[in-house]
Amino acid sequence: MRLVTYRATVEAGARLGALVDDLVVDLARFGAVAAVPFPSSMLEFIDLGPQAVATATKLLAECQGVFPIGTTVPLANVKLLAPIPRPRKNIFGIGLNYTEHVAESAKSLDTSADLPRQPVIFSKPPTTVIGPGEPIVHNKAITQQLDWEIELAAIIGTTAKGARREDALRHVFGYTVLIDMSARDCRRAGQWIYSKGQDSFAPMGPVVVTADEIPDPQTLDLWLTVNGVEKQRSNTAFMLFKVDELIADISQGITLEPGDIIATGTPAGVGAGMDPQEWVWPGDVIVGGVDGIGTLRHPIVAAA
Repeated sequence: MRLVTYRATVEAGARLGALVDDLVVDLARFGAVAAVPFPSSMLEFIDLGPQAVATATKLLAECQGVFPIGTTVPLANVKLLAPIPRPRKNIFGIGLNYTEHVAESAKSLDTSADLPRQPVIFSKPPTTVIGPGEPIVHNKAITQQLDWEIELAAIIGTTAKGARREDALRHVFGYTVLIDMSARDCRRAGQWIYSKGQDSFAPMGPVVVTADEIPDPQTLDLWLTVNGVEKQRSNTAFMLFKVDELIADISQGITLEPGDIIATGTPAGVGAGMDPQEWVWPGDVIVGGVDGIGTLRHPIVAAA
């Protein structure tokens, strides 16, 4: 199932929908007709657990593309928001999780050239999240080195505490696309949160694909362009620490809860790794995607 958070009009609130071809099926309204109380937000739906996904998938399939009156709206007529517009907690970011990115970072960012022996973990506050098409803000008073990173993000569906690797993927609700923006000149004493945690630095979406449709998250192509020029292209098979390893590792010391987001790292091709280095500026456009999930397009704009 492909899930979205959307707004039908400028004045309307955010609602949860299932994307079926070119229609958005409002799950709360659809559930009301089917006598199944689905919620109107992504986080509340995640909280219901795996059975909610199974039930919604079954009911949608039974309609065979013909849905009750008043439960759908054309995709072209809605504004898609970030699937989780306001996460409950900081996003877990994973640094240096692709071999070639480790090498390019060592050349330009003073990180170690040795492959990490454990996942490198940082975080991005909830205020970094923006939805599809929204502007990424470049604040020239803070940074002259705004950089890009395309990533697969895993969304936790059930509580994971001390998870074993062989069980870890059972805790995943679904997957989405995340662009991890970084102000490279804002690292402070080796700490990354101010560099990566500024407002608008986590474009996310356009959909969440539930985990039952992606049984192996290590087979996905991901890519990114700047102004139409390809900068990154790789496959999640080349992660140093796979999604199940990340969940197992983090959950040994930090309980992962429904709705938590793990941005699983980026491949080579970031601006800091170019020779000469490249950065994005107001007027530039970043487009990135993960095959099988979707594409994000975001303009860079100057801070007001």
